[in-house]
Order: sequence, then structure tokens, then C-alpha cells
Amino acid sequence: MWKRIIPHLTRSSLHRCLQRHGIFRLPDVEGDKEPKKKFKSYPIGYFHIDIAEVQTAEGKLYLFVAIDRTSKFAFAELYTKAGKMNATQFLRNLIAAVPYIIHTVLTDNGIQFTNQVRHKYAFHHIFDRVCDENGIEHSLTKLKHPWTNGQVERMNRTIKEATVKRFHYDDHAQLQKHLANFIDAYNFGRRLKMLKGLTPYEFICKQWTAEPKRFRLNPIHQMPGLNT
Repeated sequence: MWKRIIPHLTRSSLHRCLQRHGIFRLPDVEGDKEPKKKFKSYPIGYFHIDIAEVQTAEGKLYLFVAIDRTSKFAFAELYTKAGKMNATQFLRNLIAAVPYIIHTVLTDNGIQFTNQVRHKYAFHHIFDRVCDENGIEHSLTKLKHPWTNGQVERMNRTIKEATVKRFHYDDHAQLQKHLANFIDAYNFGRRLKMLKGLTPYEFICKQWTAEPKRFRLNPIHQMPGLNT
């Protein structure tokens, strides 16, 4: 187009000409750009939790996944059922596996995690009871706002792409072993840009030196293999 309008100019000459006259880029329209919203930062110990279905030749399994919003540390387990008792056991196992204090968990509004509106006469949900026993705030995603739990949903996809979408498993044990290896490789070997090149567990160890009061255990003593 520009060749037909100004045939005697080369591309570089045109570039310099536009710059010289201050029209190389269009001016910003006032109010056209909104300032980028900064995500609220949290200390380590804020976990997103979700459930996904996976399949082996032996049948269906439920993949429970938790990921820390700040350290990106991941924890995952497989269960044959996705009821509230298994959700609660997963939470207990997560608490035991993480060397620092968990202050918040975020889940959806599924019956595995909370009572429904129709359960107004039900006892306090067992998942919430375990949260209360451990001083954990249980937050719920807004109804019809699944993206608020997007971190763990992305982790679910990552795990599936590295396991069941890529390999065939003759039985649950094969998937269980591969899942444990993948989670260990991620936590101890995956260097993340959002952590400035640290692995999740290196980030945790760095936090240990900065804020030891947030920890139950010295994380260095737990390396490697929390999920083994």
C-alpha cells in the first residue's frame, strides 16, 4: 500500500520519515487504556483445591489437586470416589505434607466441600470442621464464576496432559506412580518464571529464611519427595 502512495521511498526511509514527523505511532486516546489491575498478593499457605476425572484401563478415578497461590507448590492424590470423606482426607493429607501453615483454602461449591442451600438442617460440613480444627479459612468461589479457581484448573490440565492424555495405563497403580513422579519433578525441578526462576520448593526454602514463623517444619529436612 505504502509503495503505491510514496513509490520513491524505501521501507527504512519511510520509517525515519514517520518518526521525524511524530506520526510513527498513533497517539494514545485519553482514557483508552485502563491501568492494569494488580493481583492481591498473599503469604504462602493459600491453597486452591479442585477435583477432576481421569481414566485408566481399570476404570475411573478422581484426581484431587491443590496448588499454593504464592509458592505454586502442588499436591495431588487419586481416589475411587469424590465424596466429602475423601475430600476431607485429601485436606488432612495436604496439611501433613506441607511444611508451612495453611491459612486459607479455596474450593468450589460442590457437595464434597460445603453444604448446599437445600441442606439448611445439616450438621456442619466435615470439610469445614477440619478447616476449623486447623485454623484454616475456607473460601468458596462465587457461583457461576469458575475462573476464580483458575490456578488449580490449569494445574489439573497440566497434570492430565502429562499423564492420561499422553500415556495408556493398564491399572490405577501405574497412574498413581507416574502422578507421584510428575508432582515431585514439578515441585523440585520445574523452574517457574513467576517465581523468578526458582522451583516451587526452592521458593519455599527461601520463605523459610525470611518468615520462619509461618512454618511448622524446616522445609530443607523434607527434600526430596513429599508425595512418595
